[in-house]
Formats: sequence, structure tokens, C-alpha cells
Amino acid sequence: MRPIIYKLLFTFLISLACTKYTYSFKALVTITVDEDSSSIISDGAKLQLISNQFSFTEGPAVDRKGNIFFTDQPNDKIWKYGTDGKLSVFLDKTGRSNGLYFHKRKLLACADEKNELWSISRNKKIKVLLKDYKGQKLNGPNDLWVDQQGGIYFTDPYYQRSYWTRKKPEIVGQKVYYLSKLKKDLVVADENIKQPNGIVGTPDGKYLYVADIGDKKTYRYVIQPDGTLRDRQLFTEQGSDGMTLDNLGNVYLTGNGVTVYNPEGKKIAHIAVPAKWTANVCFGGKEKNKLFITASEAVYILDMKVRGVE
Repeated sequence: MRPIIYKLLFTFLISLACTKYTYSFKALVTITVDEDSSSIISDGAKLQLISNQFSFTEGPAVDRKGNIFFTDQPNDKIWKYGTDGKLSVFLDKTGRSNGLYFHKRKLLACADEKNELWSISRNKKIKVLLKDYKGQKLNGPNDLWVDQQGGIYFTDPYYQRSYWTRKKPEIVGQKVYYLSKLKKDLVVADENIKQPNGIVGTPDGKYLYVADIGDKKTYRYVIQPDGTLRDRQLFTEQGSDGMTLDNLGNVYLTGNGVTVYNPEGKKIAHIAVPAKWTANVCFGGKEKNKLFITASEAVYILDMKVRGVE
């Protein structure tokens, strides 16, 4: 018995010497904790399953009241998860909406059935904001973010959809675009990227983060007054599907659960999600302190100490 006891003691001492610890809450969520990540996740937090009735969830966005809207793209629906905890269908026939974003009480949507950008009002009236680029059909708008001037940055990767008749893109390359509200024109913000996906900007309008999921990288750009981007820097060697920020400037990337990086690009936490794929994430609730996670057929929430800024 003594060799076994010594082995167990040695393993315990080694674990104490490590800088990272892993805690499991009822086998629902595993959080790898670094030195400063205790500042973001509520003590004793549990990952709560809201529902797993969907086909593939995506694109969560929060309104001013903290209600969260998200898509079930294969079923062509936008759902609402209210601050009262109630789940309901907000819109049927959504143009196969993917990424969503609220701006001035309008829900903007990447509607890739016809490769368009939509604006959806509270009474569900739809306005098509964008149909093409120089007469060519877009690949399939995927995710978007709106700057302080009302300009829209969006990613345009090519994912072949079963509901398309075309079998190849009309535009060469998969790019990041900027739709200027002032000039009313669409320009390429970055074309030197393999397969852009998640996108988010800082609330002060200084920086834009773009995930190149095809090259397993995430970049940070400086936003110019005219909306152009400069000084692209590698933020981390990890791509992402959707992404979000908190009020401390931490960046939340998705794919294999949710991975959190501080503003300097240091990994501070990983939230394991019991799903094949974690597609997207945002903050919601009345205090914007609930992390809302879309993960394959399900959606989850996790109580946080930090707040969202979108």
C-alpha cells in the first residue's frame, strides 16, 4: 500500500505547484482557472442548460433591456430568450439568418439564404440593406459589428449551403467588408485573410477583432476615422466562430467551448461546453452579466462577475 500512498501524495504536491486548476460543477461545466480569471466567473457558477430543442444555434445578440435573440439557422427561425427566462420564437422565415447585432433598436441580420444584410424592426418589418458587391453575389455574410458612426463591418466566408443552387462563389477570396453609413458604399476592409468568421469591436471604437477560423488565428486592427483598418496584429493563435468582449476588455472565442483571453492576448480561462461545437456567445440579462452560449442543438447561460459591452 505504501507505494500507492507515495504516488498519490506526489501527484497532489505536483498539482499544488501548477498555476492552473480545474474545477467541475456537477459535470456540467469545466473551467480551467488561471491567476486572474476569478475576476470574471461568478463564484460557484454552474452552466445552465436553457433548451436543447434546436438544430444548430448561432448569432446571439442582446437588446438594450438585456433580452437575447439568437438563430436556429437550419429551421430558419430567430428566437428570443427574455430577461424573464422565457423562450419564444421572434421570427419565422428569417432569410436563413446567421449572425445578429442590435443597433438603434433594429436587429441587423446576416441573411445568407440570398447572401444579404437585413434590418428587422420590432414589429418585424424587414429592410434589405445590402444585396451584392459590385454586382456579384456575396459569399454568405456570417457575422457583423456596428461602429459608432453606424457603419457595419461583416465577415463573408464561403460555406456551401444545402439551400443554394450555386456550387461555387462569384467573388474571389473570403473577405471582411465595411458598409459605410455616411458614404453608403461597401468597401473591402481586409482581403488578406483565409476564412473570416467571428468579428467584434471595442465600445470606444478604437479596435476591431476578426477571427480567421480557416487559419486558426485572431487579429486585432486599429479602426481609422473613415472606417478603414490599419496595423493588423496577431492577437492569438486561435480562430473562432462567434466572439464577444466584456467590460474588462477580455475577448471570448468559441469553437471548442469558450476560451477567454485578456486584452494582452493571454489565455485566462476555458469553459468546456457539453456540445459538438460552440458557435457563438454574448452577454445578456438585465445587468448584462449572464454569458449566453449557443452550442449546436442547445443554448446555455453562465453567471459572470463581468458585464458585456455590446
